[in-house]
Amino acid sequence: MRVAVFFTPPADHLLTRAAALWLGRDAFSGEEFPPSADGGMPADEIAALTAEPRRYGFHATLKPPFRLADGCRLEDVDAALETAAANLSRVDLGRLAIAEIGSFFAMTPATESNAIGEIAAEIVRRFDVFRAPPTADEIARRRPERLSPRQRGHLTRWGYPYVFDDFRFHMTLTGPVAERRRAAVRRILEDRFRPLVAPVVVDSLALFVEPSPPGDFIVRKRVAMRHVPQPVGAT
Repeated sequence: MRVAVFFTPPADHLLTRAAALWLGRDAFSGEEFPPSADGGMPADEIAALTAEPRRYGFHATLKPPFRLADGCRLEDVDAALETAAANLSRVDLGRLAIAEIGSFFAMTPATESNAIGEIAAEIVRRFDVFRAPPTADEIARRRPERLSPRQRGHLTRWGYPYVFDDFRFHMTLTGPVAERRRAAVRRILEDRFRPLVAPVVVDSLALFVEPSPPGDFIVRKRVAMRHVPQPVGAT
């Protein structure tokens, strides 16, 4: 089993439902949706583009997936999630926009927020006590030879390279997209999501569980943050 702390809007949020239809799976219910052709792109190509993010469901990573350390119980992580949510302030991210991150597409804040980076850093630290050290195979899958020295340090210490200064809030919509297809994919995503991109507030923490790796993640619980909101860009 692996667990992760993510942000995701509520199950009935228009953005969540639209993303589930695009990705082909709802992480709350586990329901799957067959892909359909869109914008001149065949259904099988869309299915291939969304295969990797489909496993995780629509989310933004705060604490990346990890195996539980010896002696840790899932109920312990549940309790830590409740405590963290009660002590962290909500963050208004403003509107999200379709962005290219390397070779994949995601939704990211149109205006950068320092506050969400601080929340992610706090979650990484708080939940690290539950994390089993990564195996050699897990380290190798991160392709450390392609990482910066700082990212390799993060991978060694925290089990994931893109934390702290290397964190970027994003809600993944595709796997790698060939350069020749990126313009077409962007058009499809803009057409699908532009009407739904209202301001997003990170107002909850969600515990996702992968019961049998490698497999699909499901939402175990979603806990509302209880502190007052902070403005966009607050520190």
